[in-house]
Amino acid sequence: MKIIDGGVTAPKGYCATGKHIGIKKVKKDLTLLLSETECVAAGAFTKNIVKAAPVLWDEKIVTSGEKVRGILVNSGNANACTGEQGIKDNETMAKTFATLASVSAEKILVCSTGVIGVNLPIEKIVEGIKDTYTYLGSSLENGNDAAEGIITTDTFVKQIAVTFELNGKEITIGGMAKGSGMIHPNMATMLSFITTDANISYHMLNKALKESVVDSYNMISVDGDTSTNDTVLTLANGMAGNDLIDKEDEAFTKFKETLHFVNLKLAKDIIHDGEGATKFVEVFVKRAKTKNDARTIAKSVISSSLFKTAIFGEDANWGRILAAMGYSGAEFNPQLVTIHYISSKGRIILMEAGTPIKFDEIKALEILKEKEITVEIELNQGVEEATAWGCDLSYEYVRINGEYRS
Repeated sequence: MKIIDGGVTAPKGYCATGKHIGIKKVKKDLTLLLSETECVAAGAFTKNIVKAAPVLWDEKIVTSGEKVRGILVNSGNANACTGEQGIKDNETMAKTFATLASVSAEKILVCSTGVIGVNLPIEKIVEGIKDTYTYLGSSLENGNDAAEGIITTDTFVKQIAVTFELNGKEITIGGMAKGSGMIHPNMATMLSFITTDANISYHMLNKALKESVVDSYNMISVDGDTSTNDTVLTLANGMAGNDLIDKEDEAFTKFKETLHFVNLKLAKDIIHDGEGATKFVEVFVKRAKTKNDARTIAKSVISSSLFKTAIFGEDANWGRILAAMGYSGAEFNPQLVTIHYISSKGRIILMEAGTPIKFDEIKALEILKEKEITVEIELNQGVEEATAWGCDLSYEYVRINGEYRS
C-alpha cells in the first residue's frame, strides 16, 4: 500500500468540485461528486432516532443495492427536523444534480450538515448546483475543493488517497471527511465519503465497510453527541479492471484492510480537529474477556466528560477512568484492573491489579502536558482488545458551541 496525494478524485473515473453558493457567509458550502460509470454503493448511518431528510433518502437507496452515480453535499444547513418541506427540498437537490448528469434522481445520494431545524434556501441551492456542475473535474485541486465544501466548524481539510496492487491491477481508494463537534457516532463519523475504482460486489463492499466502521468511526468521540446526519458512503465503480471481488478471499482481505486504513486515518483526523481540543487521547483496553467488553469500556472512558476535563486540566485523576468503566455496562473485575498513562515523556502506573499506586504527581503532570496521550487499561481477564480515540473538553469547546448559530 502506498499513500498518494489526493482524495476522492484520486481513483479512476471520479470528478468532483466544491463551491460557495451562499448558504454560508463566505466558505465553500456545496460539493458535487460524480462517477463516469455507475457505482456499487455501501453506507452506514446515524443511530439517532431523529434522522435528517438526506439520511432517510440515502438509507433507502443504499439498502436497496441499486447502483448510483454521484453524491451531493451541502454544508451550513443540516436539513434536519424540517418536516415535509425538508423531504421535498432533499429530492429537489437530487433531481437537479441528476438532470444535469442525465440520470434518475435515485442515482444521486445527498448529504447535509450544519444548523438543525432551519429550512434550506432551496432556490439558491438549485441555482448553485447548476453553476457548480460546470466546475466538475478530476484534478487534485478539484478534490481539494470538494473536501473544503463539506466542512463546517472544521479547521482543516480531511482527505487521503492510497494505492495497492490486486491481481496485477492497481487499485486506488480515496476519501474525505468532515467533523469537529457533535461527534459521538454509532455508525460512522459526521460525514465521510470514500471512492474506489475497485471492482467489488455490493455484498462484499457492504461487509468491508460495516466491519471497518465498528473499529474506526464508531470508536471516536469528541463530545458525546450523536448527530442527526451522521453518514459514511463508499462508492466503487470497478474501473480498475480487477477480477470481481465477490467472496471472502485474499483479495477481499487486502481490500478490506486498505479501506480500514483510510477510514481510521479520517476518523483520527476528526479527533485531531475536535472543537476546542488541546489533546489527542487514545484509550487502549487489553486482555478483556470479549471484544465487545473491550470496545464498550474504551468508548465509555473516551466519552466521559469528567475524564475529558481532567485531561484538559492535566490532572491524573484516574478514578474517573474506573468510574466510566464501571457504568459502561461491560463485564470486568475491578480487582484485576491495571491502569497506565503514557506519552512521549514516558509511562506511569496509577493502579495495579485493583490496587492504587502511590505515583509521582510531577512525573504524571509531565506526561499529561503532552499533546498526545494514551490511557492503557489492562483487564487481565482474557485476550481481546480495542482502542478508542477522543480529545479533551475545553473552555473553547463551550465558546464555539455557545455561538454556533451566530
